[in-house]
Amino acid sequence: METRTYAIIGAGMMGREHIANLALLPEAKLIALADPDAGSRKWSGKAAGEDVRVFSDYMEMMREAKPDAVIIASPNFSHIDVVTDIAKFGAAILVEKPLATTVKDARFLAQLAKSYPNLFWIGLEYRYMPPIAKFIDVLHHGLTGPVKMLSFREHRFPFLPKVGDWNRFSENTGGTLVEKCCHFFDLMRYALQSDPIRIYATGGMDVNHLTERYDGRTPDILDNAYVVLDFASGTRAMLELCMFANLTHQEERLHVVGTEGRLSVSIPEAIVDWSPLRGEPWSEKIETPKDVLAAGDHHGATYFQLRDFHDALVSGRGPTLSAQDGLWSVKIGAAAHRSIETGLPVSLDENGDFT
Repeated sequence: METRTYAIIGAGMMGREHIANLALLPEAKLIALADPDAGSRKWSGKAAGEDVRVFSDYMEMMREAKPDAVIIASPNFSHIDVVTDIAKFGAAILVEKPLATTVKDARFLAQLAKSYPNLFWIGLEYRYMPPIAKFIDVLHHGLTGPVKMLSFREHRFPFLPKVGDWNRFSENTGGTLVEKCCHFFDLMRYALQSDPIRIYATGGMDVNHLTERYDGRTPDILDNAYVVLDFASGTRAMLELCMFANLTHQEERLHVVGTEGRLSVSIPEAIVDWSPLRGEPWSEKIETPKDVLAAGDHHGATYFQLRDFHDALVSGRGPTLSAQDGLWSVKIGAAAHRSIETGLPVSLDENGDFT
């Protein structure tokens, strides 16, 4: 495969994950990274190696390094400005989820992407986790029959600290159901090949961050929620999120139940289970290369997404994960937050818009 040059904007935890995974792709040459925080530049610059130029200003980086592709892994609230600025250079763009923190900004960027002359890709990499990819492949081959119910459960540790503590406030993140759960809402749409038409949610900040203060402010990010979704296909879906279940062994479980049986997958054990109404059940362990697992915290998803992104960049094909996918995932999360605020269901039209 042909070589292309890459730059990264945002040298924090997710930027570091991209550095490690690009190193596994010989055809993807990282040439520059940018971050305004000196500590992040030092940390990620060391990980990237001496040949990678390090900048405090991403516009200077773009002018001097001239990369073929840019990975934007800066804080959520910065995406609207960073993407708008970077688009002026015409390089291929991979912007980490969420596309933006508000529906208004996400809609603006999705509109920008429609006429963008290069690849424009959203980093909803959960689709690329090998166990989940296998699960969805089996589902799409029709094993379960028509799907009637889907559930996604994540029980995990709290949000990790970030530079400047930006992720403690919903105005910076978009809210937990946008920041964290856009992955899951995207997976629901992808798995079901349908869009939600109605959402009801309940949640709160009940355990984490209650005693934290930042310049006198108390965090306002949800640490638990239930979200129930009705899809246009007739399928019902539910998300269960708990972020104070620190020692849970299987953090994520995804189930679908159709007319022919139940299909499940668990992460990190990476086992896909089939429980049919008739016939023999089976289980399959989905293996991921050890070097890929070691390069990040998303069960190999970042590597496989970058490999697909690079293939699209070289071949000239369109994105697997489009700006419209990113927009939908923000809209669903925002609608769920609206439901929590009002205590009422929220209806979405065919474009995912709501009032």
